[in-house]
Amino acid sequence: MAQTKHRIFNDYRDLFWSLIPLVLAAVVLAGVASQCSVATNGPTQGQIPHFDADAALSSDAKTLPFPIRKPALPQGWVSNSGSRDTIAAAGGGAVSTVGYITPQGTYMRYSQTDASEEALSRQELGSRYPTGTQDVAGQKWVVYSEPTEETGWIADLDGVRILITGAGNEAAFTTLATAITSARPLAK
Repeated sequence: MAQTKHRIFNDYRDLFWSLIPLVLAAVVLAGVASQCSVATNGPTQGQIPHFDADAALSSDAKTLPFPIRKPALPQGWVSNSGSRDTIAAAGGGAVSTVGYITPQGTYMRYSQTDASEEALSRQELGSRYPTGTQDVAGQKWVVYSEPTEETGWIADLDGVRILITGAGNEAAFTTLATAITSARPLAK
């Protein structure tokens, strides 16, 4: 009969030695499935997903009841996401959103809606509150901020509320705000 230790005599070393085959098996399976990689020089920028902002905004312009603007952004701004949503709260409405990666690698997005500023800020900005204003290209933007959250800018352009938010610096906000302010509504 094989000699086995009683359970009371097992300790952390036995646990360690029994886990080694499991860890090795997991690493081998992850490597075979190409689900891991080793980068000795640190993380690298992945490929930015492509989103056809032109087609999405053209579709929104034809189906939503308010004017939709497509900003002409400088070289290097890449559209990577978009969505259409509804604010169900009082004063709500449809929302069209497009996200961009700036040349500096930060994410910025803007939303257009016929909802009230209060409903939009409650839905998209949560607990952030107005802390001032910015004047960009002759348009007044209300700045919503909170120390631990991303800043948001909201403006009213001919009855349409525009929200800009993201991880960019003030220059990124100003660039996007200028492009939106100077954009003409798309044809229905």
